[in-house]
Amino acid sequence: MRPSAAGVTRAVCLAAVLAAVGLLPWLSGRDPALTVLRARSAEQEPTEEALDAIRRDLGLDAGPLSLLGDWATGLVRGDLGTSWVSGTEILPSVVSGLQVSLGLMAAALTVAVLLAMALVAPVLVRGRGSGGAFAAMAAAVPEFLLATVVLLVCGVWLGWLPTSGWQGPAYMVLPALALGVPAGGLLGRLMADALPAVLDERWVELWRGAGVGPARVSAAALRRVLPPLVPQFGMVAVGLTGGAVAVEAVFAVPGIGRTALGAAKSQDLPLLQGSVLALLALGLVTGALAALVRRRMLGPALREAGLVLPPARPVRAHPALPVLLAAVLLVVIGWGLLRDPYAVDTTARLAAPSWANPLGTDGLGRDVLARLGHGAASTVGTAAAVCLLSLLAGLALGFLPGVAAGAADIANALPPVIVGILVAAAAGPGTGGAALAVALISWPPLAAHAAALVQEVRASAFLTAQRALGAPPWWILTRHVLPSVAAPVARHALLRLPGIALALASLGFLGLGAQPPAPEWGLLLDESRAYIERAPWAALAPAVALALLAGLAVSGASYAQGRGARRRAGRRTVRKETAHAVRGTAVGA
Repeated sequence: MRPSAAGVTRAVCLAAVLAAVGLLPWLSGRDPALTVLRARSAEQEPTEEALDAIRRDLGLDAGPLSLLGDWATGLVRGDLGTSWVSGTEILPSVVSGLQVSLGLMAAALTVAVLLAMALVAPVLVRGRGSGGAFAAMAAAVPEFLLATVVLLVCGVWLGWLPTSGWQGPAYMVLPALALGVPAGGLLGRLMADALPAVLDERWVELWRGAGVGPARVSAAALRRVLPPLVPQFGMVAVGLTGGAVAVEAVFAVPGIGRTALGAAKSQDLPLLQGSVLALLALGLVTGALAALVRRRMLGPALREAGLVLPPARPVRAHPALPVLLAAVLLVVIGWGLLRDPYAVDTTARLAAPSWANPLGTDGLGRDVLARLGHGAASTVGTAAAVCLLSLLAGLALGFLPGVAAGAADIANALPPVIVGILVAAAAGPGTGGAALAVALISWPPLAAHAAALVQEVRASAFLTAQRALGAPPWWILTRHVLPSVAAPVARHALLRLPGIALALASLGFLGLGAQPPAPEWGLLLDESRAYIERAPWAALAPAVALALLAGLAVSGASYAQGRGARRRAGRRTVRKETAHAVRGTAVGA
């Protein structure tokens, strides 16, 4: 691809997103004048005269294309327009929200890095990894549920920290914890997955034999393993900025994500366009910085095709862990399937767990165990389908970085909520629309991971030798490039499976996904938030199920990958011994 391909793709995708945002009222079929009137004054009667006055005031009578043209003309002059609802300038509101979100992102990223280093430290000490179930469970903790729990425990019960607002450093501690723990689990798992192979390289043994200290060896190993993961750090940073809508809502944080959601609900198009533009600009800048840092870390070896890739060394997970997690999930889901998830008993509202209701009841007296079991098919099945599509798209686009880079920057900068709003406006709320929205933005991390690995594999000295020996491109692709890329990206995709389920849950929480009374796990989490202090079991049941799903996905994949690698290693050893025997027989003859 030409060097400008990524720029062209980025510009096209940016224009398409902004045009879709500008056409939101016409896509939804709702009269924007009526929505604005209700947002300005809920008591005023929506008479035809009042609606016509709003249309003339906002220029809605000229049509959507005229509105888009006027907005683009103002954007060139640095003017984002005025709010349709409040009449204030857009630029100060966007800048204020972005500053708040950047401060929260910095605090949450600090928490995430500290947790990631805590998860990586045992690997550096022992020199071997684990199945990563704990890190996967940390990554699967629902952010808005964790936010509610830390708010109640640290803010209400113990009174240690403020529970809402944004007036100083103390106000960012609880939101940063809620956002940083899942992000730290994801980053820690990715780093711990790649470190064992690096620590098994020859240079580590030589350094240790020469008396180099453990701290210096660990620092060098981290530097060796970080380049393919630098894009993931950038994407996590963007996600912590624009994707923190639920956490910002719980703690009443006036961030850019919450600003965009409020603008979308009130159809305040200038404010929504300004917020989305700020999120897209942040994503593009972060992506460019991540690419620059990665190239600086790799140095001249990338340009000179002199990289030496770490040997594949899959984690050997004990089979007992995935078997135990699968057994617990199957028993709970199977038991729940035998019960009625829709039966309402108002006399047993918020009942504690008992033999009649093993996981208690919810606010309407419905059996939590039954709703958990019946919701497993839609929740896990939809998330698995989206995860598989994202994996296939990520692997395919990883070999086309010039095309994928620009689109990935745009897709990664958009929170699932904004995409969910656009999809729901066109197709209506529902499980299918939520799945489509999540699928549209879940592939960039996998594509970035695959592209980074493909670039390093292609720049390796071993592959250069293979080409010099005359190996055909198809052989190199299927025997060397794909095996080196597919396994780590597949494990990455499995690690994101609970996150995809949580993204679907967040859309259900906002009314854009599965609709009540469906027993979907995201709806269970949403419905239980209002009474989590009185009946925590209703929220803990789906949260623990998501954590068990994460542990099962990662530990099961680790065990299967370890067995496959040992079989391949055994076959290679047999082939080498056979070749040596054949050569020895020929020499003796």
